[in-house]
Amino acid sequence: MEYSVSVIIPVYNVGKFIERCVRSLMEQTMDNVEYIFVDDASPDNSIQILQKVIADYPKRRDNVRILTHAENKGLPAARNTGLAVATGEYIFHCDSDDFVEKDLFSTLYETACNENADIVWSDYYISYPNNERYLKQPSYDTPEAALKGMLHGRMKYNVWNKLAKRSLYIEHNIEFPAGYAMGEDMTMMFLFSYAEKVAYVGKALYHYVSNSSSMTNVPKPKHLVELKHNSDRVLSFLEKRYNGTWREEGYSFMLLMKWPFLTGHDSKLYPLWKEWCPEANSHIWKRKDVAWRIRFIESCAAHGQFWLVKLHDWIVLRFLYSLMYKN
Repeated sequence: MEYSVSVIIPVYNVGKFIERCVRSLMEQTMDNVEYIFVDDASPDNSIQILQKVIADYPKRRDNVRILTHAENKGLPAARNTGLAVATGEYIFHCDSDDFVEKDLFSTLYETACNENADIVWSDYYISYPNNERYLKQPSYDTPEAALKGMLHGRMKYNVWNKLAKRSLYIEHNIEFPAGYAMGEDMTMMFLFSYAEKVAYVGKALYHYVSNSSSMTNVPKPKHLVELKHNSDRVLSFLEKRYNGTWREEGYSFMLLMKWPFLTGHDSKLYPLWKEWCPEANSHIWKRKDVAWRIRFIESCAAHGQFWLVKLHDWIVLRFLYSLMYKN
């Protein structure tokens, strides 16, 4: 059977969330969908819950595959395992602690067909315990404009709100960076660089469940190594793909990647900001579309005025933001 969409869902230690995720997938309005669950050696009862929920949808059973890793390999490797067996015209990635709107696949796929698009993206929600926040994404007419939007931070490169042609992965040997989970979503930018046409759906179709262990908190050393690897991977790709003509975009991207070091509530991260891609620092004020406040704080860091960075952290990030974004 030829599927229109293959959905890849890595599963690891998500017993509290997976039932909601699976039911939202099984209850899609679109029928011709392949579901590939990858058990990444999950230590809890996630797979048992998964199998129980699937049994409630007998009409979907033939469309479901459950693959198993003998040992935990991490999120990027699980995505690659799914990609290796997927047969759909388009690929969608769903994380098993999130959930989706019932018309997600029908809406994205119909848009892809109508627009003859290689990639389609949509708005999404960030789901907190007590409420949700709508995240609107920008619309771009070309893949190049969308890619530059991601590199400059105007558009999110998240893997889970985008439908992409499987042929992009195959023809250009694009895989996720096995062993380097932090920042693995950057892989989506590689797909955009090879796409010929893209489209946008101005509707939130995906619910990303906020996790308190995200990079916005103090990162672990392992996460820093992974993020550096994936950031360097993007810079290397841009250099080769565009023969050095996108260097300015690369510097903007690295400043974007370094920004959490100045906002992580930990002054021990400040030296890392100076160590990572220091050649990008001379481009701080060239990014006219970036908020003046951000460029000012970056400039303070570039000149070693970290007392101003810390003052910004206490006044803006800890106090004002706590009032603005109460969950």
